[in-house]
Amino acid sequence: MDSILIKNGLLVNRGTTTAKDVFIKNGRIERVGNTLNVSADTEIDATGKYILPGIIDDQVHFREPGLTHKGNIATESRAAVAGGVTSYMEMPNVNPPAVTQTLLQEKYDIAARNSLANYSFYMGTTNDNIEEVLKTNGQNVCGVKIFMGSSTGNMLVDMEKTLDNLFSKVELLIATHCEDEATVRANNEVYKNQNPNATASAHPIIRSREACFISSSMGINLAKKHNTRLHVLHISTADEIALFTNTIPLSKKRITAEVCVHHLFFNENDYKTLGNLIKCNPAIKSESDQKALFQALLDDRFDVIATDHAPHTWAEKSKPYYDAPSGLPLIQHTLPMMLDFYYRGMISLERIVEKMSHAVADCFQIEKRGYLDEGYWADVTIVDIDKTWMVSKENFLYKCAWSPLEGKILRGMVEQTIVSGRLVYDKGRIIEAGAGQRMFFER
Repeated sequence: MDSILIKNGLLVNRGTTTAKDVFIKNGRIERVGNTLNVSADTEIDATGKYILPGIIDDQVHFREPGLTHKGNIATESRAAVAGGVTSYMEMPNVNPPAVTQTLLQEKYDIAARNSLANYSFYMGTTNDNIEEVLKTNGQNVCGVKIFMGSSTGNMLVDMEKTLDNLFSKVELLIATHCEDEATVRANNEVYKNQNPNATASAHPIIRSREACFISSSMGINLAKKHNTRLHVLHISTADEIALFTNTIPLSKKRITAEVCVHHLFFNENDYKTLGNLIKCNPAIKSESDQKALFQALLDDRFDVIATDHAPHTWAEKSKPYYDAPSGLPLIQHTLPMMLDFYYRGMISLERIVEKMSHAVADCFQIEKRGYLDEGYWADVTIVDIDKTWMVSKENFLYKCAWSPLEGKILRGMVEQTIVSGRLVYDKGRIIEAGAGQRMFFER
């Protein structure tokens, strides 16, 4: 494994930004210091650039196995590293769904062959697979996923007895998709009868704030009842914010929350121009929700930022509203999207790093990742935060080859990405280094 010396950059780590060099050897950060006088196989001049810990995305859908016409682990992990994402945690709603230990291991085997980024995969739940779920090893699996509301893949777990059993017996982290199925179905039936030709602007009405609040409240009540380690994914409403606390440090929280970049970046006014391209579950909601979510992120009620990267083909997304699938591809653009907020003066660079790297590592207790500390795995993103560029088909790496951001000018570009000590992305060029490693957890 080649050694790498990053010189003359501005290192963002643990809440500070300082001029530092970084020396990487045998996959790890060996030294961080001023004007390091060491020789290396590869030297990167980062003058005027920022050296960030690689982003860790705790919620993605890479669609393999079974849905690979939309994306796969190889293609989407390459899009990830182009966007500065060095590690991801992928969901079980594939085909067949990862609801047995054998099927879960098959996904790890695919990633070991094909993933350019570091990886972990959630164990999936159904209404009748708790024996398989309880076999999951919390030292080498990020968590257990429960779809308390239905979404792509039809893995709904809605039996109260099953949910209580899972929350009472699962010892590792449970991640939940929270939307009340009965509310969504009732809303859909009424709305579809009245508006059979509805457009995507109906989505936040059908998948309503009430549906989100009912389900999130239920999950949190179950977690409090059983002292379960619960992580609630993609919060989308202002109503849910009060369910989470900011009075204790993350390391002591038993209930944590994620907000997704698209719920921060878009609001319901954008359905007029983007339509199904921003149709997702839970739905993007009002401008007031959008503002409240951002403030909750800054106030530490929300602990991490993710993408919920979920590619579908252009043909699938071009169907009428009721037939078009939910989800949008984002992993290549999540960091530039957050840098857009930085340039608007809404968040500091240090806080972006905290919410996209440090806190994710802490929340999931990831072993030796998420920080630019000596002895940690060298997952590094070097960014020119002043460079402007246009999002276009010519620079997409997603297999689906579209983005709701197409045509938008963004400021801030990933220059290099290093995964587990290997340079895998260099100024627009993917380097097939076989770098991605399975993540482990200190639990």
